[in-house]
Amino acid sequence: MRKRERIFWLFVAVMLIGIFAEGLMRLVETDYSARQNEHRRKLGAVYMTLNNPFYEIIDEEIRTVVENHGDVLISRDPALSVDRQIAEVKELIESGAELIFVNPVDWQEMEPALQMAYEAGVPVIAIDTSVQDDRLVACTVVSDNYQAGVQCAEHLAANSSGGKIALLKHTEARSGVDRIQGFREVIAKHPEFIIVDEMECLGQLELAMPAMEEMLERHPDIDIVMALNDPAAMGALAALQSTGRLDEVRVYGVDGVPETKEMIAAGHMTATAEQSPRRIGRIAAEQAYHILAGDGVEESHIKLRTRLLTRENISPDEIERWD
Repeated sequence: MRKRERIFWLFVAVMLIGIFAEGLMRLVETDYSARQNEHRRKLGAVYMTLNNPFYEIIDEEIRTVVENHGDVLISRDPALSVDRQIAEVKELIESGAELIFVNPVDWQEMEPALQMAYEAGVPVIAIDTSVQDDRLVACTVVSDNYQAGVQCAEHLAANSSGGKIALLKHTEARSGVDRIQGFREVIAKHPEFIIVDEMECLGQLELAMPAMEEMLERHPDIDIVMALNDPAAMGALAALQSTGRLDEVRVYGVDGVPETKEMIAAGHMTATAEQSPRRIGRIAAEQAYHILAGDGVEESHIKLRTRLLTRENISPDEIERWD
């Protein structure tokens, strides 16, 4: 087994083992700020989960900007619980946070928390995924998630004569909805492709793997997978490996996780629509300080372009890093 493959399967094993440890952490409120001081300005960040390196990178970039201003960032991980996320937003408001970054667990069910912040006069910046009512947030910073799905579908249509498709979805996240919608609408124009099955996985590797196994049992002839993000794509790859079909199925994802770039370079995964968590984090933090200074924002909904990465255009020096 080649080095890249060993690295990938080690990553999958670590992720699966980490599920058990995560169960213990779900009951613990985690404060990731290393520089708490009540005399500094306090900002909050509540992600859908920090069990995803994508959000860790966003948090790292926001924290760098905040701490460079001499302020404090308090980050929370609701572990995909919308009720807990609402409670954490409430706690941050009550603790005096002057602005809160929110990455919603559920883009529709988060409204009570957003309404709470709005009524308290605490600006909210939505990051990575939109909310249902944009009037309740001061700014939204996301990738062009619809276009990410379009890019995957266009590549598939240009490089395959047809096939049977399985979808791995996360319909509670608006970003996931937009990606799958973009993919669907392009593929619908190509009758040689048929979507034969689809399942929810919350964008989590440990849920995507059994979901993919289940779909393969129902439809052994699946030869294309569109996953809403790279952790779900890695779960699909693990399921395909266990059934001996790793190199027979085209797998698409969204994110640009270093481990999936390794798999693309090795020829085991077809493509991923790369996002830039570093730019998302930096831009969101910069917008926060415009808002706190009373300047407002020039653009209330910021969409960043994605780039489709394939084996043909990935350079060796970018495989190991996040954009």
